[in-house]
Amino acid sequence: MNAYSAAQRYSNVKVQSSVEDASPHRLIQMLFEGALERIAQAKGAMLQKQVARKGELIGKAVAIVGGLQGSLNDSEGGHLAANLESLYDYVIRRLIQANHENKPEYLDECGRLLSEIKQAWDAIGPDVRK
Repeated sequence: MNAYSAAQRYSNVKVQSSVEDASPHRLIQMLFEGALERIAQAKGAMLQKQVARKGELIGKAVAIVGGLQGSLNDSEGGHLAANLESLYDYVIRRLIQANHENKPEYLDECGRLLSEIKQAWDAIGPDVRK
């Protein structure tokens, strides 16, 4: 096993352990963090003209935003859930458009939007109860 493979396995175990121990609030934070990280990495790949890597990372970001979208509770969330649903849908479409048109500014826009939501989520704190 080479060093990269060992590091990947360690990283996977670390993430799995973090997920298993995380509160629902923390899990959503982790999704935001993952999406933002993949978007930043995709921008770097885009600027370095690494087409396959860019597509892979944008695909991962789309999947994570889809996970955020799927975590919405329409029955209890009301207008807020509906607004977030629309925003996540927009971000997903914009990420796909960024990939297709090779526009880093679209990735920046998606990162800004998700960062704003993440900041609001972080501000409510981990003691949120249903």
